[in-house]
Formats: sequence, structure tokens, C-alpha cells
Amino acid sequence: MPRASVAAERREQIFEAAMATIAEHGIRGATLDRIAETAGMSRGHVRHFVGNRDRLMLDIAVAVFSDGSGEVGSILPGPVATIAEALDYLFGPVFGSPDRESAVVLGLVELSRTNPEIAEVLASSYALTSSQLAELVAEAKPAASREACATIAYGVLTCALGSAFLGDFDADPARLGRSRAAAEMLLTTL
Repeated sequence: MPRASVAAERREQIFEAAMATIAEHGIRGATLDRIAETAGMSRGHVRHFVGNRDRLMLDIAVAVFSDGSGEVGSILPGPVATIAEALDYLFGPVFGSPDRESAVVLGLVELSRTNPEIAEVLASSYALTSSQLAELVAEAKPAASREACATIAYGVLTCALGSAFLGDFDADPARLGRSRAAAEMLLTTL
């Protein structure tokens, strides 16, 4: 049995290799053989440290959508305290840029169609995010009904997700600004 520190180090190495493989080859092309090759390990070592591919992908989903404590959480970073800060993040360069993490998230979305455990992770994270946004909207618009705040929060989240996913093929520099403007227009309806 490997030492805990070695096992944790190998798991991290495999996670990094898996994410790089997903970004390069897509979710279907992220086989254990490719992940093992990218990690510089044998397939048997990968299975020893992370189990089968389904287990690895579920663990990656939990890691990507974790709140930092290992629990699935909101996609908003911890210090977001106002709806303006949420919009800054959701329509800013970090969330809206096509990168490795975006490719991994898209892959997990694809897997969620056939893997109920991954679907549950994604649904939980996005529900928590929508709920957090609804609370921020309610703080900014105290006269609005809870249902209206929840509806606007859902609209803001879908604008942000749509814009982020479009970023993989839409290089228009105005994309994020337009998406944010649409979200801000939703807020003005309250």
C-alpha cells in the first residue's frame, strides 16, 4: 500500500493528466490509456490510484465543482458578496475564456447525459449557484418577490453559461459585454 502522501501526489498527477487529455482529445478521447500516457504511468497504476474511468471522471467532476472543502458548491468564488461582484466574475475574463477548465466542464456536461452521478454533481453545483445568485439579487432588489429573484438569477446564470460555452468558437471581443448587458437588463426588470 503506498504512503498517503505518495497516493495523493499520484492522484493529483492523474487528475492533471486527465484534464489535459480531456482538453486535447475531448471527453470520449480521454481513455485511461491516454490519461496514463499523459501522466507517465502505466494504465494499471492509474487504475490503482483512481479506479476505473467512470470513478475518475466523477472524482474530477467533484473536484471541478468543489467549494474548496471537497463538497460540491457554487461556481461563484467564495468572496462574491454582491450581485455586481457576481456579474464581474461571470462575465469577466476568467469565467468567460475558453481554456482547459472550460473544455473539462463541457466534457462533464456531455458525460452527465449518460452518467447520473455526474449529472447530480453538475445539477447540485448549478442549483447552488442559482440559489446564491437569487440571494444576491434579493439583497440588491429587496422589494422583488423571491420567485422573481429566482427567475432573474436563473436568467443571469444561463446568460453567463451560454456566453462561456460560446467562447469556444465565438472570438467576438464584444461577446462578454453583450452577455453581461443582457444579464443587467434582466435585473432592471425588478
